[in-house]
Amino acid sequence: MTKVVLNKEIVFGDTYPFVLIAGPCVIESREHAQEIAGKIKEITARLQIPFVFKASFDKANRSSIKSYRGPGLDEGLKILAEIKQTFDLPVLSDIHTEEQAEAAAQVLDIIQIPAFLCRQTDLLLAAGQTGAVVNIKKGQFMAPEDMRNVVAKIESTGNKRILLTERGVSFGYNNLVVDMTSLPRMRETGYPVVFDATHSVQQPGGGGDHTTGNRKYVSYLARAAAAVGIEALFLEVHDCPDQALSDGPNMVRLTDLEDLLQQVKTIDQLVKGANQ
Repeated sequence: MTKVVLNKEIVFGDTYPFVLIAGPCVIESREHAQEIAGKIKEITARLQIPFVFKASFDKANRSSIKSYRGPGLDEGLKILAEIKQTFDLPVLSDIHTEEQAEAAAQVLDIIQIPAFLCRQTDLLLAAGQTGAVVNIKKGQFMAPEDMRNVVAKIESTGNKRILLTERGVSFGYNNLVVDMTSLPRMRETGYPVVFDATHSVQQPGGGGDHTTGNRKYVSYLARAAAAVGIEALFLEVHDCPDQALSDGPNMVRLTDLEDLLQQVKTIDQLVKGANQ
């Protein structure tokens, strides 16, 4: 497997401890993003889990035109840059257009490609050309093997710092399911695999003008993915999910995070210890 290295403490690889990618779905305010980043860092420091902070500066694929999208590129990157410096954390956010790639790469350690855009060639090329780590979420409409073509687009830029994320597959209308065989099948590309446990419990468009979800199933899926084997776990986390401005129904409560991570760490150590 191709290792993806951010620094000495954060390595995505099949025998390395899982990395946590976590934070609120969207930047709601500078103060809120900093509060969540600080509290998650405290938890991961206690558990000795590598941590990348995640928050979107723009949610361009919200269900409704009325939905909150975030502070935008310029202000959002300023907030993420502050978090990166204040807490000494790598940061991740999404881009939606190729024009955003260069500016985003000045701040972001990982550029994320949303699932709906994972086949957009120009966007993938722009992200790859930055040299940043690129995390591509597998589309809800795609088979794991289809990600080989996505990988080839990024590799064509000379960038092999690639992560692939499973976030569920469409099952009828307004519902997602997770095929756990997708994880080893995507790993056959030779790149680290991330499991997104919170978006996997979404019910897309389930609320008519908004997406719903069921966070009570997040822990089950996270533990199952760790048992299969993952290089990173992606969780959206909020101090008060029911009042969140985006993706509240599927986000993990901050107060529940430490117990969940301890469970996943125990399983991760068992599985990776058996494979060494």
